[in-house]
Amino acid sequence: MTNKYYAAALLASAALLPQLARAQDGAKVQQKAVGADGQPTLVAFSAAARATLSATNAAQVLRQQLPVGRYDELRAARFEADPQGFTHQRFEQYYRGVKVEHASYTVHARQNQVQSISGDFEAVDEQLSVQPTLGADAALSRALASIGARRYMWQEPGMEAFLQKQTGRADASYRPSGELVLVRDNRQSADNTGPLVLAWKFNIYAAAPLSRAYYYVHAQTGEVVLRDDIIKHAGATASFATAYSGTRSLATETTTGGYRLREYTRGNGIETYNLKTGTNYSAAVDFVDADNNWTAAEYNNAAYDNVAGDAHFGAQSTYDYWKEVHARNSYDNAGAKIKSYVHYSKSYENAYWDGTEMTYGDGATTFKPLTALDVCGHEIGHAVCEHTANLTYSNESGAMNEGFSDCWGASVEKYTVDKLGLTGKSTWDIGEEIMKAGGALRSMSNPNLYGQPAYYKGKNWYSGTSDNGGVHTNSGVLNYWYYLVAVGKSGTNEAGNSFSVTGLGLGDAAKILFRTESVYLTASSTYANARIYSIQAATDLFGATSTQTQAVTNAWYAVGIGAAYGSTTPPPTTTAYCTSKGGSQAYEYIDYVKLGSLARTSGADGGYYDGTASSTSVAAGSSQTISFSAGFKSTAYTEYWKIYIDYNQDGDFGDAGETVVSGSSKSTGTLTSTFTVPASAKTGKTRLRVVMSDASTTTSCGSYSYGETEDYSLSITGGAAVAAASQGIAAASAVGGDAVLSLYPNPAASVVTLELSSGAELRSVEVFDALGKLAPAARYQGGSQLDVSGLAGGLYLLRATDGARTYVQRFTKQ
Repeated sequence: MTNKYYAAALLASAALLPQLARAQDGAKVQQKAVGADGQPTLVAFSAAARATLSATNAAQVLRQQLPVGRYDELRAARFEADPQGFTHQRFEQYYRGVKVEHASYTVHARQNQVQSISGDFEAVDEQLSVQPTLGADAALSRALASIGARRYMWQEPGMEAFLQKQTGRADASYRPSGELVLVRDNRQSADNTGPLVLAWKFNIYAAAPLSRAYYYVHAQTGEVVLRDDIIKHAGATASFATAYSGTRSLATETTTGGYRLREYTRGNGIETYNLKTGTNYSAAVDFVDADNNWTAAEYNNAAYDNVAGDAHFGAQSTYDYWKEVHARNSYDNAGAKIKSYVHYSKSYENAYWDGTEMTYGDGATTFKPLTALDVCGHEIGHAVCEHTANLTYSNESGAMNEGFSDCWGASVEKYTVDKLGLTGKSTWDIGEEIMKAGGALRSMSNPNLYGQPAYYKGKNWYSGTSDNGGVHTNSGVLNYWYYLVAVGKSGTNEAGNSFSVTGLGLGDAAKILFRTESVYLTASSTYANARIYSIQAATDLFGATSTQTQAVTNAWYAVGIGAAYGSTTPPPTTTAYCTSKGGSQAYEYIDYVKLGSLARTSGADGGYYDGTASSTSVAAGSSQTISFSAGFKSTAYTEYWKIYIDYNQDGDFGDAGETVVSGSSKSTGTLTSTFTVPASAKTGKTRLRVVMSDASTTTSCGSYSYGETEDYSLSITGGAAVAAASQGIAAASAVGGDAVLSLYPNPAASVVTLELSSGAELRSVEVFDALGKLAPAARYQGGSQLDVSGLAGGLYLLRATDGARTYVQRFTKQ
C-alpha cells in the first residue's frame, strides 16, 4: 500500500510553490545547525510554523529550506513511521539526473505537521559536467588494478550459480556493473570536504585476498577517489552455547540424518553453515546432529565445531534484541534472513558482515574462534547501519560505524545476559572472550586502556590514513559517550573541564542511540552531526529539558564535543572552521611549533594536523613569543609563514589583528615571532592556526600545493588593553632531512627485506594487522630481514624507526 505522504514524483510544482511560500512567510525556525560546507544539517521549526507545514508537501518544504538549484532533483527513497507517532520521509538528491552519492534529506513529521528536516544537501556547481570521458569497462579495469586481487567472486567455481539461487534471478552476477554518481573526492581530505566529481561506482567482491567494497572511479581521470568498505574487518568478539555461553536452547529443523541449525520463527529465518576451512560459500554444508542433543563430547573438538552453536545463538539473540527492544524485524526491518558461516578459511583472525551474510574465522595466534555473543551483535549491527544511516566506512563516519556496532554488541550482550542469566561476560568490554592472551579487544568504559581515544581528537586519536582513517581506533569516542549516557559519571576530561553525566541505563540510552542512527544520521555524518542529532533524538523521545536530553548533551561535553547542557558558550560543533591543507609534503613540512606550554616536534602530517586537543593559556594584553620551523626532505626552499588566532571566536581568521605572523624564510632553523594579545580578545577557548606554504598568496582557508597547516587550541584569560601587532621572523638552530625506507618483495611469502636509503640500521620494527593490533608473529631480530612466515594472509602495516625518524609502509602477506 502506498502511504499518502509518499509520492513517486517529488519535484515541487509551480502551482504549489506560491502557496507554500506564503505559509513560510510566518514560519519561524526554532533551531538551525550547519555543517563545514555551510549547508544546513538540521532545521527544527517552532510550534507556530509547524501548523503551516504539511508533510503532504514534504518535497516543497525541502525546496524552501535548502538551496535547491535548477538542475537539482529530490527523489523519494524511504518512508517510515515510528512508535512515537513520527513519520520520516527520506529523499535522495540528484543533479542532472545523476545521483549525488551520500546526499539525502529527511522530513520528520507528526500528525502531518513537519517538525524538522535533517540530512546532507550538496550545493553542486552548475558548471559540473555529468558526461564521462571514461567508459564503465575502462573504469572497472582501473578499480580492479587498484585492488590487485588474485581472484574475484565471479571467477570462483559455483559462486555465480550460488548467487542466482540465493537471489532467485537468473541474471544475477558478482561481476559489477558501473553506476554514474557524483561523489566527493576525499583522497586529500579526511573530513569529507573534497570536491564533487563524476565517478563510476562499483560493488567489487574479491575472493583472494578477501575484500568487498564500493569503489568510485573518476569518470574523467580514471583515479579511484573513494573506497567504502562493505566488509568491515572488525575483529570483534562473540559468544554462544558450548564454546562461550554454556548449554543454550537453539532452534533447529529436521533434515536427512537428524537436525540442522536452521529456524524460521524469527523473520525469514536464521541459518548457520559449515565452510570446513574453505572460502567458497556455495560449498558450505549443514551441521547435522542425529538426536538434536549437541553435546560437548561431540562438538568441543579440535575443529571447534561447538562454535557453530555460538553463531546460531548469537544470531537468535541479536534478532530477539532488535525485535523486543526496538520493534525491528531483523536488521532491515523486513524480516531479512540471517545467515552465518563458521570455519572460514584456515587460521583466519576475523569476523565480518559482507553485505549479505555473517562470516566467522577460527582465529590463530591472537584470537580464539570469533563467534562470541558481542561479536555477533557487533557484526549484525553493521547490517543495521547499512539499512539505516549507511555510514561511509572511512574517517569519522567510519569510526561511528564501528562505534555503533560496538554499542549494539554491548547492548545485545547485556540484554541476553539479563534475559538468560549468563555469566562470564563483561558488558563494557568488547571481545573479552575471544582473546587468547586475556584482556579484551576494546574497552568502552576506558578506551585508553587498549589504545583508543576517550576524547575527541585527544589522547590516542588517530589522524593518519591506515585502517580507513582509524575507524577501529577513533570509534572509542562514541563508545565512551554511550557508556557515560548509560552508566553516568562525574569527573574531569582531558581538557581539564569538569563534567557530570546522569546515567540513564541501557534502555533509554539505546532508544536515543538507535533514533540517532535510523532517523537522523546520513552517510557522511561526523561526530559533530552525531551530537546535534542525538540531542534532537532525545528531545523527540523525552522532551527538550528532560533528564535524558541533559545527559546526552553533557556526555558529549565530557568527550570534547560541544558545550554542557545550559551553558551560554556556543557549542563548537555548530561553528566549523574552514579547511586548510597542503597538497604535497614531498619537499617541506612543519616540524616544530611552540607557544607557552604547547610544544610539538613532528614529521610530515599529510598536509594537515589537528592538534586542537593540545592547548596553552595566554592572557589578554600579554606579549607572547611563538617558535616554529620547517622540515625539508633535502633542499631548503623559501617558505611563507602565516599564523592566525581567532580572537573573537567567531569561527574565522578574517578580523583585524587576527593574523599574528606573516613573513617568509629559507632557513632550516627555528624561527620566532612576538605578538601581543589584544585586550578585546574574548575569554575562553579558541583556535590557533599555523600555515606554511611555498606560495605567498596562501591564506587561512583552502588548499595549496606544497606545505602544511597545523591547528591548536588557545585559552584566553582576561588582561590589560594593548593593541595587537605582528612581528617579523628571525632564524636560529639547524635541522636535518629524511631517509626513505624500501620494502620488498611485496606481496611477501616468508621474508621481507628492509632497506634505509641513508644506510642506517633500524632499531625497531613493529607489524600491525588490519585491526591496528600488534602482530607478534612477525619477527625482527635486527639487520634487514623481517620474518613474516607466521602471519596469516592479508594486509599489514609496518612501522619502523632508526632512532631519529619513524617510517610507515604497507605490505601484503600471501
